[in-house]
Amino acid sequence: MLTLSVEEQVFPLAEVFTISRGSRTDARVVVATLSDGVHTGRGECVPYAHYGESVDSVIAQIESMREALAEDMDRLALQSRLPAGAARNALDCAFWDLEAKRSGCPVWQLAGLSAPVAEITAFTLSLDTPDAMREKARLHAARPLLKLKLGGEGDIERLRAVREGAPEARIIVDANEGWDRDTYARLAPVLLELGIGMVEQPLPVGNDAPLAEIERPLPVCADEACHDRTSLPDLVGRYDMINIKLDKTGGLTEALALKREALAQGFEVMVGCMVGSSLSMAPALLVAQGAAVVDLDGPLLLARDREHGMRFDAEGIHPASPRLWG
Repeated sequence: MLTLSVEEQVFPLAEVFTISRGSRTDARVVVATLSDGVHTGRGECVPYAHYGESVDSVIAQIESMREALAEDMDRLALQSRLPAGAARNALDCAFWDLEAKRSGCPVWQLAGLSAPVAEITAFTLSLDTPDAMREKARLHAARPLLKLKLGGEGDIERLRAVREGAPEARIIVDANEGWDRDTYARLAPVLLELGIGMVEQPLPVGNDAPLAEIERPLPVCADEACHDRTSLPDLVGRYDMINIKLDKTGGLTEALALKREALAQGFEVMVGCMVGSSLSMAPALLVAQGAAVVDLDGPLLLARDREHGMRFDAEGIHPASPRLWG
């Protein structure tokens, strides 16, 4: 019999974070905790309004599993009891953490993976004026990988400004569905000229068919268009890479399966995150091992992380302490 507790936690951001769909000043996460009376496991998720989620709706989804958990529902059964999304992510990761605590073995061993190592992560510059983004780029020019949030009028000026501010950095961009076919065609030569390595979700989901018809001179990554393995058939011919986020896949279990299937189908893999704490990043780093692009900078955007947070240094983001997760 497992007991469940679930709560919202709020982490102020270090500064306002803006993408093409809006701005935010804090990260609102939901933490699920499972206990067998001796051992406890935790999982964190970040509800995302763009996918029809809210803190209240996600908490309600998790609470709906209380009776099944009391009747010994396990992690594998969970996969069919909740849809892919934030709620299942929190419970799935809590199950993995609980299994690790019970067995005395780290999650990577339980999952049949190699021991994780540090991975270089992107650092995100949120959408702003060209001048502001140039200054942010200068401030973070020493970071090995910058990710730019774009998605509107003035993107060419933003791109040139950031490259001026960080002339040596590897740069990728994320339009968050903010472009159309003509915008992509106009910007693609500029992206190449400036040495941009990849563009993430340039066209809106549902209107991305043109990606199969036009030349893609640099890799195009599916983010909002890719949730779990059922997404893959619609991405063939349109995208070169997929962005795996545990809040989309519904947890580590499906994320690992999605990674295997995507690689088998010839996609490159990026592993990303919503803006959350180190408790969200810990399981994601297991999926991120060897990924073409890693974007697990959520804790770097917070004014403060949680206790036993993950370590970031010149080698990247390091595996979590068991005191945090796994």
